[in-house]
Amino acid sequence: MDRSPPLIKRLLQPATEYRLTAWLFLRLLSLIYLVAFTSLAVQITGLAGDDGILPLGEHFDLATRHLGEHARLWFPSIFWWVGSGDAPLQGTALLGVMVSLVLLFGRWERFSLILLFVLYLSLYHAGQVFTNFQWDTLLLEAGFLAIFLPGGANRLLIFLFDWLLFRLRFMSGLFKLVSGDPAWSGFTALNHYFETQPLPHVGAWYAHQLPEWLLQTGVGVTFFSELIVPFFIFLPRRYRLAAAGITILMQLLIIATSNHNFINLLTILLCLFLLDDRIVGRILPRSLQHRLQTSEKVPGKARTSLIIVSFLLILPASLIGFTTQVARYSAADAIQPFSDWVRRFGIGHIFHIFPTMQIDRIELVIQGSNDGQVWQTYDFKYKPGDPSRAPTFNVPHQPRLDWMIWFTPTQQAVHMNWFGRFMQRLHQGSPSVTRLLATDPFPNAPPRYLRVSAYRYHFTSMEERLRSGNWWRAEYLGQFPRIEPRKP
Repeated sequence: MDRSPPLIKRLLQPATEYRLTAWLFLRLLSLIYLVAFTSLAVQITGLAGDDGILPLGEHFDLATRHLGEHARLWFPSIFWWVGSGDAPLQGTALLGVMVSLVLLFGRWERFSLILLFVLYLSLYHAGQVFTNFQWDTLLLEAGFLAIFLPGGANRLLIFLFDWLLFRLRFMSGLFKLVSGDPAWSGFTALNHYFETQPLPHVGAWYAHQLPEWLLQTGVGVTFFSELIVPFFIFLPRRYRLAAAGITILMQLLIIATSNHNFINLLTILLCLFLLDDRIVGRILPRSLQHRLQTSEKVPGKARTSLIIVSFLLILPASLIGFTTQVARYSAADAIQPFSDWVRRFGIGHIFHIFPTMQIDRIELVIQGSNDGQVWQTYDFKYKPGDPSRAPTFNVPHQPRLDWMIWFTPTQQAVHMNWFGRFMQRLHQGSPSVTRLLATDPFPNAPPRYLRVSAYRYHFTSMEERLRSGNWWRAEYLGQFPRIEPRKP
């Protein structure tokens, strides 16, 4: 006789209303994996290769000196065994591209999902500060949970997908409140966001021209969508559909005004589990629906047990991390290491999208010279530079170097460290690093001298744009780092 509590029994029931939804989720997840691996494939050697900014081999050596054999558990990665040079890094990213295509065509689904998770987790740790972003951990946890989808889901697995989406949305809203940032509490955040975000595109320039009352309304809508709407996820169907619609609309608005790589697409994808087959069935061919229904399965005991174990890892790890950040205290020694260890495997993370708002945009212009008189500029592919160049749209690509330059004016130690290494590679003329740039003004030999100038950038007004043709106006601040650090 089954003596399981009613709630447990309900959570372990097959989620038969998500057969088509799960199939579509896996196809679309394969596309996001595809763009994520492709994006890394063209950058990873410049970021972490032998002659890259932060060589993975040096990182592993340092980790081993400090952690011993525990380093392999703290930084789980296949590169401990296959090597940390350019070829393994590039090969791993390209293998991820190929396996993503295998998953897209529905072949060897579970094996492909396991391999994709392991490959991306390895690259996540290999890239160090360049891959330590919330979209990376969001993809890792979504990819991890997806391993259990082929063959049918149960309600506990659907809950874990919902919990991931809830954390992403609600934590982002709550951290905006608890940060104490006057831009959020004063409803002026969008007055600055469009021009101070890391990599704006042309849509941001137009959004910046909107009237102040509309921008303040946008802050209110943001709080509503992040603090109230996430609770709809756990309510009856009509509320879940409303949560999906509002969340998807917000993500589309963000894409229209911001470059945030694949995170908005992944957020939209997670909204699929707020829908069900009654809605998804309207867009899939009948023949495909029939084939998927005839091949229906339910989770067996082994897969059910693994889903339960995943629940027991993700839920407490994420709650511990969340409460620690909100209450600003360290959890008990017995549980904090557990939470930290779980997150090292790409699951149970917290999310806090733009908890503080920058009110100044400080751009760094890097120049080289052989005589100290004539200086030539290193142009970046995506970050603002020439004021007359239109801000570039790069979704779903994530240009890691361009993005990280945005943090450097804070002059925090972690950013000054990698930026110093970057400058060193430019002085050495490292080809893998200069390939990350739009132009290398010294293709034959590196320059004798390098300098970094700091400018404050503002979007031009419509009148200024018509008059000058410029998208930006720039104010010279001085030589970096001999300027006041940007806050925050």
